[in-house]
Amino acid sequence: MCRNIKPLYNFSPPATDEEIRAASLQFVRKISGFNKPAKINEAAFENAVKQVTLISKKLLAALVTTATPRDREAEALKAKARAKLRFG
Repeated sequence: MCRNIKPLYNFSPPATDEEIRAASLQFVRKISGFNKPAKINEAAFENAVKQVTLISKKLLAALVTTATPRDREAEALKAKARAKLRFG
């Protein structure tokens, strides 16, 4: 799993289109091995990002849970605390 891709489901407020696209871009970068594709591969790369974004939006809309939504700020603080323990 790419470390830059963060969970997007069950947050309050819900994930934005920009967050979903950013996660999709990271996913396509990871599986393609390209950070920025060559001109000849640019169209295929962008199409893949677009398709992964659409599928991700459908997935997030279809998921169901009984858990209460997580707070983004609280999760960010937890992540900072974990990073501090890990990296000092």
